[in-house]
Amino acid sequence: MLEDLHRQGVTRLLGVPLYPQYSAATTATALDALADWLRGKRRQPGLRWLRQFADHPGYIGALAAKVRDHWAAHGRPQRLLMSFHGMPQRTLEQGDPYHCECRKTARLLAQALDLQPEQFQVTFQSRFGAQAWLQPYTEPTLRELARSGVRRVDVVCPGFVADCLETLEEIAIEGKQAFLSSGGGEFHYIGCLNSDPQWVGALADLVEQELQGWPTRDAADAQESRDRAQRAAALSGSR
Repeated sequence: MLEDLHRQGVTRLLGVPLYPQYSAATTATALDALADWLRGKRRQPGLRWLRQFADHPGYIGALAAKVRDHWAAHGRPQRLLMSFHGMPQRTLEQGDPYHCECRKTARLLAQALDLQPEQFQVTFQSRFGAQAWLQPYTEPTLRELARSGVRRVDVVCPGFVADCLETLEEIAIEGKQAFLSSGGGEFHYIGCLNSDPQWVGALADLVEQELQGWPTRDAADAQESRDRAQRAAALSGSR
């Protein structure tokens, strides 16, 4: 896609990683990949980057609306679990802001839902290996809640904008099994925003904010750029 845009003569690029919370292991790797591509270009476009949207009002509002719609249809749980993708504990110690941004998203979502501290909990999933990861861990927490007498738990994953194996399998299937097999009574997974219209509108707002100050090219400008690229290619081919 980048090569195609380059052939079209694009002079400005906005990178939009769909990770709500910034981490060097996720957001920054996308920027690294784009930077690697840029290194090979003599004619480099201008570049901007959407760093994070962990606390963006449109994102929080879309999450809250998704949860409220689920509760309107199925009733409310005793506990809402907000499960984020895990990272090794050392990333926090090295200064990565991911943990703090996850906590901020959770706090703002709880406020939007008018939840008291005892009504929600933040956990981290997808850990592997022997080293310590961000805690508390999701699956052990689900088992602990069931054993402590919590009959119904709902789980939402505010670190993902689209459902994937880590939500549909790890939470909706494996998490549910962990809760029910430990004595829990009812488990609900609240799906990610995916193509939810309110979220798509919020994403459009984010993009428009990041594009401020960049003039929109008209058709004549775009055609002129393509003509220049074609002339350069023809000249190169004649040598």
